[in-house]
This record gives sequence, C-alpha cells and structure tokens, in this order.
Amino acid sequence: MRVNVMVGGPREPIPVETVQGYRDETWIGVDHGATLLLEWGITPVAAIGDFDSTNPTELARLKTSLDNITVYPPAKDFTDTQLGIMTAIKNYQPDEIVIWGATGGRLDQELANLYLPMQDTFRDYLHCITLVDRCNVVRYFRPGTYAIHRRPGFDYLAFVNLTPVTGLTLPDEKYPLVNWDSPIPFAWSSNRFTSAVNHFSFDTGVVAVIWSRD
Repeated sequence: MRVNVMVGGPREPIPVETVQGYRDETWIGVDHGATLLLEWGITPVAAIGDFDSTNPTELARLKTSLDNITVYPPAKDFTDTQLGIMTAIKNYQPDEIVIWGATGGRLDQELANLYLPMQDTFRDYLHCITLVDRCNVVRYFRPGTYAIHRRPGFDYLAFVNLTPVTGLTLPDEKYPLVNWDSPIPFAWSSNRFTSAVNHFSFDTGVVAVIWSRD
C-alpha cells in the first residue's frame, strides 16, 4: 500500500491538484501539514509533531477532528518529519511512502528531508520513498540496472549520487555517461529523456533520480 505524509513546509511548492488525486488514500499529517490536509478536505489517519508551526486555533481543530493526534515537545530526538515516516512504517509497513511539503522552506530542513532515506532508521525503505513538490519528483535507488519513465510536464532529469558511487552509466539519456566513479556526492543535472523510457545503472552507492521542471 501507499502512505502519503504531508509535512509542514511552505504551501506554495505543494501541488494541491495532485494531492487531491490521492485524497482517498492513507494520509499522515505532520505538524502544520495536518492542518493543510483538513483545509483541503482530507482527513489524515494520524497527526504527529510538536506543532510549533500550528497556531492554537488550528491545534484545537485538529484535536476535535482527528481520532489520532500525538503532540511531542519541541526538544526531542527526532524531527517531525522523521516521526511521521516512522509512524507510516510502524503502522502500515507500506510498499510506497510519498512525502509532500518537505521542500521550499529553510535549506537545512530541506537537506535533512532529502537525506532522510539515508539514515539507518529508514534505509530499508529507501527504495520506497518519493519526495514530491510542484517542480520535482525525487526517488532513491540502490545499485542495479533500472528503467525510468518520462513524466508528463517534467522536462529535466538529474542523477545525484548521495554517497561515493562506482559504475554510474546513463546509456540512452540525452547526455550519456559511461562507468563514472566519484568519491564524493555529485549532481548530474539538466539531463533529458530521449524516449518514453530511459535506463541507468550503477555498481555501488546510492543515487537519487530527480524528475524536474521550471
């Protein structure tokens, strides 16, 4: 099953029309993300966080509208986003976790969210996690050979090794690459599909693939 997690980032980058297409699926609201879901007519199965970006009126509405809300103190061992993903894994063991509202605000929080699947707590679910905003879709891959599909409206394609990588090969993208190694993280940005389906492979490391548009 798929679990959608709406975290409390800025609303502007969130593709609300796409969210509405998932409205009948399972949703978890993280901090102010829970308020956004209610505003858009979606009732999350759970709300979690310290709710420091949720005002008292909004928090009161959450408490009266939801059966499952967990409020943490601001000083805690995990970020609100981590707690939301942990809840999704513990309660649903999902095949797919889609994270919304995780980009577009503070850079430190955005980087923390982008690197979240690399943490030991979530590493087993790395291949299940997707980050989505209005201009980007991010997925994570372990070593192997993959076919990736063009997404309508997303003109650009990037390959970002989040760890040292060996053997990265882009055989049929607009800008090909053959057996590339790097000891440091690096972003091959602004590539493009050449057909409805393209391919890539690598031997070691972790690679994020980003579909993006202006």
